[in-house]
Amino acid sequence: MLNRVVVAPSGFKESLSAEAAADAIAAGVRRALPGAEIDLVPLVDGGEGTALALAAASGGRIVTTAATGPVGETIAAHFALLGGGDTAVVEMAAVAGLSLVPRVLRDPGATTTYGVGELIRAALDTGVRRILVGCGDSGTSDGGAGALQALGARLLDAEGRELPHGGRELTRLHRIDLTGLDPRLTEVELLVACNPYNVLCGERGVARVFGPQKGATPAQVEELSAALENWAFVLTRDAAVPESDLRSGPGTGASGGLGAGLAALGARLLPRFDVLLGHLDLDARLARADLVVTAEGALDHQTPRGKVPAEVARRAKLHGRPVLALAGTLGEGAGEVPGVDACHGILPAPMELAEALLRASELLTDATERALRMILLGTRLPAQAEVSGTQRPSSVR
Repeated sequence: MLNRVVVAPSGFKESLSAEAAADAIAAGVRRALPGAEIDLVPLVDGGEGTALALAAASGGRIVTTAATGPVGETIAAHFALLGGGDTAVVEMAAVAGLSLVPRVLRDPGATTTYGVGELIRAALDTGVRRILVGCGDSGTSDGGAGALQALGARLLDAEGRELPHGGRELTRLHRIDLTGLDPRLTEVELLVACNPYNVLCGERGVARVFGPQKGATPAQVEELSAALENWAFVLTRDAAVPESDLRSGPGTGASGGLGAGLAALGARLLPRFDVLLGHLDLDARLARADLVVTAEGALDHQTPRGKVPAEVARRAKLHGRPVLALAGTLGEGAGEVPGVDACHGILPAPMELAEALLRASELLTDATERALRMILLGTRLPAQAEVSGTQRPSSVR
C-alpha cells in the first residue's frame, strides 16, 4: 500500500523552482492516490532557491540588496540570515545565475561573479560568524575572479593595469594583489557548498563540461580552458596556497570556478548535500515513506555525479525505500542511476523547448499521475511463481 509518499525533487532549470516542482508532483499524486499522505521536501543543491529554502527551514529571513548582475547591470539580489543569526547563506545563482543572463548575451567568457563578492560583503556587514556560499545554476566561468575583485583583490596584467570582468580576460592575468582584501574575511568561517565532481581545469574542467551549456562555442571553450589554467597558476602562486590544488581539487570548478577563487581566500569546499540536507531532516522523512518521488530537468549519465535524484535515491536505499524519478528529458544512462527503481519522462509528445518550459508544471503533474497509475496497475497483476526454472503465470484468485 502506498500510504505515504515523500516528494523530494530538485528544480527544473529556467522553468520550475524546487518548491513549484514539488507542488506539481503532489497534484499528480493526489489524482492517483487521493488518500495518500504527501510529505513535500523540495531540495536545493546550492543553486536557485537555496537561500529561501534554508531561511524557511531554520526560521531565518531573506535580506534583499542591490548588486552587480552577471552581465554587469545592477539587479535586485538577496542572501539569507539563518535562524540564530550567526550564519548567512549567499546563493550565487541569485546574483550570477544563468537565468539572469539574457539568451542573446550568453557568453561565459564575459559574465562575472562580481555580485557574489558584493553579497559576501553585505553578509559581512551583518556581523555573522559564518558565511555559506551555495554553488549551482551559474551563468559564469570566471573562476571567481569577479568575486575576488569585489572583495578587494586587484587582478593585474603585465603592464600593471586592472583587468576588466570576464573569464576570457584571465589569459592576460600576470599578478594578483591581495593587499586590499576585506580584512573581515579573516574573522569569519567561509564555507562553499559545491559539487565535488566539478574541477577547474583539465579534460573534465568546467569550461569543457559546462561552457557549452552557458553559450560557449567550441573556440570559446578552448579560450576559457586556457584562461582558467592561467588563473589557477597565478592564483596558487600569489595567494600562497601551495597545499591546495586549485586546478583539479574537488569542487574547484563549482559555479564556473567560483570554488577555486574562494578556496584561495581560505574557504572550505564541502560536498553540497552534506552541508545543505541536514537542515531539512531528509533521512528521517525518507525512512517513513512507502514511495519516494524525485525529479530534475534531465536524468542521464551525469546524474550520479552529484545531482539531486542520485542523492535522494542513495539515501532512500539506506532505508530500503523504492524510488521513482521524473525528468524533463531522459538521456543516455537515465535507466542506470543507482538507487532509482523507475524513471519516467514528463513529455507526452515531441514539442518545442519554449512550450515545454512554459507548460512544465502541467506536464510534471500529468506525468506523475501516469507513472503512479502504472505502479498501481503493477501491484494488481497476478504474481509469478518459478516452476522448473521458468516463469509462469500463477492462478488468479
